[in-house]
Amino acid sequence: MTTLAGQEVPEEEQLRDALAERLIEIGAARSPGVVAAFRTVRRHLATPEADMASTYSAEIATITKTDEHGVDLSSVSAPRVQAMQMEQGDIAPGMSVLEIGSGGPNAANLAEMVGEDGRVVTMDIDPDVTDRATAFLEETGYRNVTVLTGDAEHGDPAHAPFDRIIVTVQAADIPPAWVAQLKDGGRLVVPLRLRGLTRTVAFVRDGDRLVSDGFELCGFVPMQGIGENRVRLAVLHEEVGEEVGLRLDGHPEPDTAALATALSLPRTVRWSGVTLGGSESNEHLDLWLTTALDNLPLLTAKPGARARGLVASASPLGIPTLVDGDSLAYRTVRPTDQQDRYELGAIGHGPQGHALAELLAEEIRTWDRDHRGHRARIEVYPAGTPDARLPAGGRRVERRHSRITITWP
Repeated sequence: MTTLAGQEVPEEEQLRDALAERLIEIGAARSPGVVAAFRTVRRHLATPEADMASTYSAEIATITKTDEHGVDLSSVSAPRVQAMQMEQGDIAPGMSVLEIGSGGPNAANLAEMVGEDGRVVTMDIDPDVTDRATAFLEETGYRNVTVLTGDAEHGDPAHAPFDRIIVTVQAADIPPAWVAQLKDGGRLVVPLRLRGLTRTVAFVRDGDRLVSDGFELCGFVPMQGIGENRVRLAVLHEEVGEEVGLRLDGHPEPDTAALATALSLPRTVRWSGVTLGGSESNEHLDLWLTTALDNLPLLTAKPGARARGLVASASPLGIPTLVDGDSLAYRTVRPTDQQDRYELGAIGHGPQGHALAELLAEEIRTWDRDHRGHRARIEVYPAGTPDARLPAGGRRVERRHSRITITWP
């Protein structure tokens, strides 16, 4: 059954309630305010061209715009991800919230949480996106939301300072305006890309620095405008349906010809003895690997490359891969004799494949021995901050506006 503007049909309430219950079940929505927002917001009205039921699926992001190559430019994020960020934001009634990356439904969620005494500003660089958000918010009656069209690199000084800033596009850097417009002690929630790995991080402002207070695995469309800084793909194999490449994010330029040759050579496998449960995420392991190892881009491959035997694993997010000249090694898993448990290991290719696979396996053992129960601490400092002010050890990621550090207990 379709929905007419301003007229609710019975299926809507059922879909909203089912979505809220699913978000509770998977642990994405925990606080009463987040649950209530999803029970209330008529999110399907933002994307009338989409199937109504799909817009209330916890895991489905609704794509609203693509470029001429089919690359996603904007979307309404999956409810699970929206709920996750709302929980990270710790949003309360009366707060002032800036949302960077608009779409409509998430601004409505935030408006529900801040209440009549609060204020939400939602902004996007794309007028098509803000026009859609404006129409949705007017149709659904949210009056405490201001929609702005502009480059979010500069934030919104007219309505600052904000108690919370929620970023719903992937960012590789933290512009100074975001820190300056956030109240001291306020929270910035941002999908931050660190050496190719994206995590939505909840930061707390402490003077001129940001200190992490938890992070979650996520995927978002990249930021556009002045702050755009996209990952570059170095292609190793380009047969249609079998493409293999390395996603580079500040990593050294690889010798693609030598690595393409390496993939055609016999592989070396080294197993670590470290196991994961079937439902246990490897996100903290991968963050440890990118902290500990210097040249670790992400290997991406189409399923056809795995079927042909070029690679043993294919992941849409990419697999951490240690590269050294003409050789590489990437993380892999195999089943164990225990039900729903898998052993971690590494597969090497090329003249140094054996040594690289062993090095990668050894770092997996180090993580298991020293850091498996820990979570990384991520801090953001202004560009130009002296080394003496930065935490000792760990990994430093240098960006135009900021110096980002990843350290472990």
